[in-house]
Amino acid sequence: MKLRIVQFTPVFGNKQENFKRLQAHADRIATEFDGADVLVFPELCTTGYFFQSNDEALNYAETTDGETVAFFRAMAHTMDALVVAGFVERAIENGEEHAYNSALIVAPGQEVRIYRKTHLFYKERHCFSDGNTGFFVVPHHRLDAKIGVMICYDWRFPESARTLGLKGADLIVCPSNLITNVWHIAMPARALENKVYVAVPNRAGEETRGLEGETVKFTGRSVIYGFQGQELAKAGDTDDEILSVEIDPAATRDKSFNPLNDIFRDRRPEMYQ
Repeated sequence: MKLRIVQFTPVFGNKQENFKRLQAHADRIATEFDGADVLVFPELCTTGYFFQSNDEALNYAETTDGETVAFFRAMAHTMDALVVAGFVERAIENGEEHAYNSALIVAPGQEVRIYRKTHLFYKERHCFSDGNTGFFVVPHHRLDAKIGVMICYDWRFPESARTLGLKGADLIVCPSNLITNVWHIAMPARALENKVYVAVPNRAGEETRGLEGETVKFTGRSVIYGFQGQELAKAGDTDDEILSVEIDPAATRDKSFNPLNDIFRDRRPEMYQ
């Protein structure tokens, strides 16, 4: 599997500029990196991150028949790739309008799937509704591989990656807008403890928003981990970058590490209550 992830710094609120630059990265992957089977962009990559209210988030939110899904659907079709990207999703549920911090998963000839962020971080809880999709895996449209999605702060909860692992994920992708560096401690463990590949496309740069001019600074350092927790590729702190590796999804499926122990079979859920 040709796995490509993009460290990308969006312009806050300027979807058209962000579409233009995201497409430029995709075009470069097609010409310089021999294309992609799976292509992953960061959390909220079409709008920027630091919304100040639910009303503001709704101003940028789109339903699944909007231009953002159409943009990435066209990209997936042109590249014959499964594409994952973060965006602000609009949904009407029980007569109420919601903005979700979501990731779309789209592949040629397939219905778009949406994952809504389960664990909201900091002021996100003022802007987005709690994600309600739960965790799930998606089969690749032409390869023998299953991909699971979580978003940013979901990494703090081992249950997120474990659920995806138990559902059969070979690769977990985690579109992110991370502002700390402690995730570099935990993410390799998420790969090792589930014997899966983990890909974290983060963003760089900073955003200053609100009446008091609060600034959030993003840490970059996007990374792809092997299923033993080793770094396969890593970006720098500040610039847009493309990370490119080739992986073998089937290598994750034997969860044993000696003739007697298997990390999933040895679980004792009845003791975890």
